[in-house]
Amino acid sequence: MTDEGAEDTLASIVCMEAHRAVSEAAIRPDPARLADGWERRFIADAGRAREAVELYGELGYEVVADDVRPGDLPEGCEACQLVAALRFKSIYTRRPG
Repeated sequence: MTDEGAEDTLASIVCMEAHRAVSEAAIRPDPARLADGWERRFIADAGRAREAVELYGELGYEVVADDVRPGDLPEGCEACQLVAALRFKSIYTRRPG
């Protein structure tokens, strides 16, 4: 890969990550989960969600992976709609007890 190709790839990754972060911030956490003491950690695809559930469980947390629901999404956010369509999960944790 040429230096120019590597720069293009890196720029693409940075752009996608920035877009993901904005999209994740736009997706509203479940108010019922928050009221019950849960903290939303992040949004992940199904494979990563399984890994996160296992890891947080090993660390002693209660953990759930809820589907991102259409009601959690702002209107007009195409990237957010894609997150729901691809069956992404919101990862929530809380300390036991």
